[in-house]
Amino acid sequence: MLAPRVIVFDLDGTLLDTSPDLASSCNHALEVFGRPALPIEEIKRYVGDGARLLMSRAARMKDGDPDLEGIVEEFVRHYQAHPIERTTWMPYATHALEELSEMPLAICTNKPRAITDSILKALHAEERFSVVVGGGDLARNKPAPDPLRHIASVLGVDPKELVMVGDGPQDVLCGKSVGARTVAVATGYTSETFLRELHPDMLLDDLRILPDIVNRWREATVRARRSQVPM
Repeated sequence: MLAPRVIVFDLDGTLLDTSPDLASSCNHALEVFGRPALPIEEIKRYVGDGARLLMSRAARMKDGDPDLEGIVEEFVRHYQAHPIERTTWMPYATHALEELSEMPLAICTNKPRAITDSILKALHAEERFSVVVGGGDLARNKPAPDPLRHIASVLGVDPKELVMVGDGPQDVLCGKSVGARTVAVATGYTSETFLRELHPDMLLDDLRILPDIVNRWREATVRARRSQVPM
């Protein structure tokens, strides 16, 4: 494999625990439309595929339901107004970002772009990332390969030189679709058992040793190249 040159992070459940604010905005929208509020643990199960699917799952609505567009808009409106009231960094997230800061870093999330930008700005984190791709920026979101292909193109690298780091199946499948290395993190909203079944290149309990893993991959690639040089 090619040496890693760019580290791409998912946002929700990977770098940030956004679940309290997501749940608050989700339940606000549900209540506005006369639907019962849901416990946060249930809402967590619906996170990862963007605002529309989150709200359709939470409200038990299907495409074509006359209230679906309205409830999604209400969720987005409320969330944009209250993006980080209780959002926190995931364990060792800032450590990983600092240790990897000499490499280009990117965000690949299905969260709407406007909300993503608001959160990164509020956390003074927007300067950490060379590229940010949010939900709706491209024709297809994760797990389609489009976001990672776009990131690779912008940064002038081969998609196989990316490392996709995330807590959900969307992240692993997206990474695999372009031949990138994949790191699944079991701190988020998907069970470790399910993540293991997706066969990521690495499954971590948290982001603490991610920099060591990346450096190990880079060094292994260099050694492999040296071994192929004729004497």
